[in-house]
Amino acid sequence: MKNVFSVSNAVMLLIDHQVGTIKLAISTPYDEIVRNTRALARTAVETGMPLVLTSSQEEHFQGLLLADLQTIAPRAYAERVKRPGVVDCWLYGPFKEAVVATGRKKLIMSGLTNDVCIVYPAISALEDGYEVQVVVDAAGSPTTAADETALRRMESAGVTLTSTNQVMAELAMDWASPTGSTIQTIMYQEVLKRLVEA
Repeated sequence: MKNVFSVSNAVMLLIDHQVGTIKLAISTPYDEIVRNTRALARTAVETGMPLVLTSSQEEHFQGLLLADLQTIAPRAYAERVKRPGVVDCWLYGPFKEAVVATGRKKLIMSGLTNDVCIVYPAISALEDGYEVQVVVDAAGSPTTAADETALRRMESAGVTLTSTNQVMAELAMDWASPTGSTIQTIMYQEVLKRLVEA
């Protein structure tokens, strides 16, 4: 591949992984969303990638971001962009400014839910000239139909859809490299261990 996303050219955007919002994402099992979100956050933190977190209306049913994110990425959590209610986070100035400040044009994006909180910023960022990969299995929607519709809409607009393992492998590129070894360890601990040791 010539146009590879790497830890040196991409930024990780985790959007609205909140304790209330995750209850709406029933198209993907709860535990799977948490595992994959943890893996993405750890990959960013442990490889030095920029990580931008955002939340929407924390004082409402959406609630705070998952406690795992606060534990894994305390700095990004403290600096999270708290939106007052703007659905398309790309249109909320402080969020877009935080992404622009990273200086990176390759965006790895995931969040809750695909059919509301991800579809719009993914397409908006793409329209602004960014390259966007959406990690679909660290997210979900209220129904399978809603999720599939959102994924089709994003893909038809030019967004690249990916999975947690797939994007982590792309960021690693070589498991024997220092970065690759770090990512492989995270992938095993967060995603693969339960399968291998079952």
